[in-house]
Amino acid sequence: MGTQRYDLIVIGAGSAARYGANKAKEHGAKVALIEHERWGGSCPNVACTPTKAYLVVADLAHKINTLASEIGIEVGPATANLARVRTWKETLRRPQEEWVDDLRAAGFDTFQGTASFVDAHVVRVGDAELSADKILIATGSRTAVPPIEGIDQVDWLDHVSALELEELPVSLLVVGAGAVGLEFGQAFSRFGSKVTLVDALDEIAPHTDEHAAMELRTALEAEGIPIMLGCFVEKVAARNDRHVATVVPRTGGMEQEVEFDRVLLASGRRPNIEDLNLEAAGVATYKLGIVADERMRTSVPGIWAAGDVDGQSPFTPAAQYQARIAVEDMYRPGEGPAADYSVLPTAIFTDPELAGVGLTHMAAEEQGFEAETVVHPLRAVRRASYVDAKHGLFKIVFDQPSRRVLGLHVVAPGASEIVQGLSIALRLGVTVDELAEAHHTFPTFGQGVKAAAERARVTIPA
Repeated sequence: MGTQRYDLIVIGAGSAARYGANKAKEHGAKVALIEHERWGGSCPNVACTPTKAYLVVADLAHKINTLASEIGIEVGPATANLARVRTWKETLRRPQEEWVDDLRAAGFDTFQGTASFVDAHVVRVGDAELSADKILIATGSRTAVPPIEGIDQVDWLDHVSALELEELPVSLLVVGAGAVGLEFGQAFSRFGSKVTLVDALDEIAPHTDEHAAMELRTALEAEGIPIMLGCFVEKVAARNDRHVATVVPRTGGMEQEVEFDRVLLASGRRPNIEDLNLEAAGVATYKLGIVADERMRTSVPGIWAAGDVDGQSPFTPAAQYQARIAVEDMYRPGEGPAADYSVLPTAIFTDPELAGVGLTHMAAEEQGFEAETVVHPLRAVRRASYVDAKHGLFKIVFDQPSRRVLGLHVVAPGASEIVQGLSIALRLGVTVDELAEAHHTFPTFGQGVKAAAERARVTIPA
């Protein structure tokens, strides 16, 4: 069989890949999709969808055990049957055959296997050789294994394999206190595992507002989850049918030992690029993945990269956004939009959730703004008393001269929805006074944002 010709070759079949393929189809492109592991990618198969399903189970069990009797509901203690939870989770996933059938029905050619560049315009997959003037690399990322002595002797878990467990670990050590570590840590703690979180940084949830991160940490610790910060796991070893981790302070000091049954790695991601033979195409890489500019162009004309593989913004909506920018640049070179992450809402789906959009106070000052901050506590919002919510906040960062809101950071039930709803207001240049004057529905947690804005008018008058 000779070389098969396409207008666009998309390497990957996740969120960025499928979104990019569909956008190219709008331009009449003949598109080939290559996938070596999971059609549909991580988000619907092993990440966003199943993880959030587990969080629903954990939240329901927790509320039954902590809130039900207090508000007059008589019910026995809730326990999670992990095997049944897993079975339910599986019903939320589409079969791989269905993904392929739907992609083919949409007019795409699909190829199962590992893609490898022959040159800048030719890709080999199995026995097939494909060529195109345009190629989009969207191969995603996977769990990075930290340099822990003995980790290769341990049957470690990550966000994929943890969702396959049918027996609950008695104790779980979570390495990493970012979004994945925090969500899984709280979920398994609520299922009944004794969970310990360890992170080398000085605060949980890096890249979020430090004040908000501290508030979430306080909530998790009050729930009985120990969090060891400024520490790293130096080594792990078997001991008496269990395991022990040696935890060492980052800046020196007394080491500690933590016993565990299972360990979950959640301290970083690695781009899936090793098997692509990028050298043959001349595509430049760096520590976090493929080098791509603000229009997702790589170092080679005709090749773009989007999603986790470029290491810029590891979120599913951002992957789709990048794919759209890439395809726009393919068909309107230099005329399409450049990537802008200044108003990118993000969330960690713990309980309470931590969500933010825009700048932190520190980032605002670094960018030259005369930044001011106002904070309203969650407990001062009426609805918090209905669900016994004690920890949370609503924080607004704004520019004092213009009064324009620069950032919004929320720790509360439903924080993701609050931030998502107000992200467009930030993009349109809303002022703190306009937030204070806005109508709100009562009694919602979103009322806390208005209350924070009202504080700005009282304590920091215009």
